[in-house]
Amino acid sequence: MNIRIFAHQLLPILVALSPLAAQSRGATRLRAQLQDSTSAPLRLDRNEAITEALAHNPTLAIAREQIAQARARVTQGYALPEPSISASALGATGFAHPHTGNETDVGVGITIPFPNKIILRGQAAKSDLGTFDELYIQQRQLIASQTAQAYDSLLVALRHREDLLVSKTLAEDFVRKTEARYNAGTVAKLDIVKGQVDVAQAENDLIANERGIANARAGLNRLLGRVLGASIEPADTLGVPAVPPDFDRLEKLAMLSRPELRGLQRQQQSARANARLAQQYFLPDVTVGLSRNNIYGEDPTYTTSIGIDLPIFFWQHQKGEVAEAKHRQLELNESYRDVLAQVGQDLRNSYATASTALRQVQFLADRLVPSAEEQYRIASSSYGLGGSSALEVIDAQRTLLDARNQYTTALGALNDAVADLQRATGAPLDSTPDEKSHE
Repeated sequence: MNIRIFAHQLLPILVALSPLAAQSRGATRLRAQLQDSTSAPLRLDRNEAITEALAHNPTLAIAREQIAQARARVTQGYALPEPSISASALGATGFAHPHTGNETDVGVGITIPFPNKIILRGQAAKSDLGTFDELYIQQRQLIASQTAQAYDSLLVALRHREDLLVSKTLAEDFVRKTEARYNAGTVAKLDIVKGQVDVAQAENDLIANERGIANARAGLNRLLGRVLGASIEPADTLGVPAVPPDFDRLEKLAMLSRPELRGLQRQQQSARANARLAQQYFLPDVTVGLSRNNIYGEDPTYTTSIGIDLPIFFWQHQKGEVAEAKHRQLELNESYRDVLAQVGQDLRNSYATASTALRQVQFLADRLVPSAEEQYRIASSSYGLGGSSALEVIDAQRTLLDARNQYTTALGALNDAVADLQRATGAPLDSTPDEKSHE
């Protein structure tokens, strides 16, 4: 009795504690994520980041499951017909009294399609599997390009921070020089205020830059399949990648490598198999049956049956599945022409973007940034000797910061453009069409 009373008292307590247990589990997962975000940062170079993304990105996991489904449909396409078994009782006095019958029949049957139909169905399903394989390759190339661009975005944000720190240092140095000249009585108090405003502006830009760095890290972590707040640091720096000068080679390579074109070729193969299958409507499926007839009081007898479909309404098939398969082939032919033009245009746009970005980087590195640095050096040295005005130094400093920002942004744009050019080519930029044609 006491045990039952204790159980009745304990049950409400357990029910009340169950939400707390769920909250505790949720808190444990949250702590794990926070620990992940505060642990030692993961350092990756660009190639390692792409490798991680290709291994753990959930979008690619979805594509792999779709390939598995298509592979299962290939098995269904080549599947052999299943036999059927039937049993019947004849002469029963009622529906619910089969034992009152005077005859029982047991039979087995199977519908045998024309053998070539099984082969064509399997070939169509196999070509569809090839289409999903090409879509998976296309998705991998897209994820690799997106990961490279997200990696470069983080590099750009970190390099902007370096430029802003240099700008802050220059602004603080200007304030010190201005204070020295103010104490000597050669400049007005307003110059010190201008310098302090520049320092405050640099600090504000650094605060805004922290948001850009956090967003870039979150974007890269998402592509890598990691917790968005996880610590991650790039091991590479922003370089100047090369843009291949021979566009004709890239165009030939794209026509052989782009998975969209190969996927359409697989669809055309599937459509041809389906068209041949539709045109074989006149080849009959054969149904064969064998049954044992047991009439009570007599010796058992056997019945053999055979049935053949007769497609006498041939115009229905010609205007139905045959016409559909024919127009499906024509549709895919036109789709291939359209995608072929799209691939060519995509490659030309990507190549023009990469070539222009490379020229901008070279111009900024050779002309604009050195000129801005020289302008600031002259203005700063002259100001220290009492020659230039504060306004000239501040203007030269802002020009230098703007030039460096332009150069950093142009570097990021160039790396993104080269990554996109490789995606548009569908193969490594240093490969040759001969290598792809032998694959």
